[in-house]
Amino acid sequence: MAAIIQIDALSKTYGSGFQALRDVDLSIEEGEILALLGPNGAGKTTLISSICGITRPTSGQIRVGGYDVLADYRAARRLIGLVPQEIVLEPFTKVRDTIAFSRGIFGLPPDPARVEQVLRRLSLWDKKDAMARELSGGMRRRVMIAKALAHDPRVLFLDEPTAGVDVELRRDMWDIVRALKADGVTIILTTHYIEEAEAIADRVGVINGGRILLMEEKARLMRRLGKKTLRMELRAPLPDLPAALTGKGLDLEPGGQALLHSYDANDGVDIAPLLADVTAAGLGLRDVQTRESSLEDIFVDLLKDTA
Repeated sequence: MAAIIQIDALSKTYGSGFQALRDVDLSIEEGEILALLGPNGAGKTTLISSICGITRPTSGQIRVGGYDVLADYRAARRLIGLVPQEIVLEPFTKVRDTIAFSRGIFGLPPDPARVEQVLRRLSLWDKKDAMARELSGGMRRRVMIAKALAHDPRVLFLDEPTAGVDVELRRDMWDIVRALKADGVTIILTTHYIEEAEAIADRVGVINGGRILLMEEKARLMRRLGKKTLRMELRAPLPDLPAALTGKGLDLEPGGQALLHSYDANDGVDIAPLLADVTAAGLGLRDVQTRESSLEDIFVDLLKDTA
């Protein structure tokens, strides 16, 4: 699949001397959902702002749809829709007029039918004549997405799209993102909700200290770095790991309530010898469970390794 965004050796140093981006190379394919993860101050917002033409890079090149974001900024910007984390709407403007105005910013002619289509897609048509100040926080966030889609962009940036919304609305937003992908829109989202990336992303990128630490297909990443943990809950807690179990690949859970054995999810584990060792040590088991590492576990371990 062709790359719709191509970034080469991108760096950004602010006047204070702070280097927000360091030689970033990134290729984003058309039609994919890319989740960009990273702690606060990692460089996520600077990267998005550079692609969208809000921040001018110190060095490097960015192309969107083949257009250089500096030399051909009008053509590049026309392909991009941006939904910032902050909700910024004119409180006394009707929803329908807000979307129509956004089309005009990009020089597009009035198109009431297209405005209606966008509002219906985002379940906002019944709110078309409501003013922004009359809407709930979740509805206002939907209006922000509608504004970004008004000029039919091929790339949509979502900066923390579900921040501050409840679980039900968050899942509704995930459905919206999937529907946009089905229409061929490329979506790049930043999120602090790891389960959001795990639920909807095709690829996951991790950025920290202005560098891309990892960029990989989500399913492949989970297979490559995922671990499983066998948890054997004890009938009675232990103060320490018995000497007889030292060197058996077992750890005592904090609190002493269970024995833990970690293993590669791809290799599996022969549980019989472990159970035999535990029984020989005179320990009784209440329950045995397995837990597979989540994307959050992988993310935390990766940042820990690069700290």
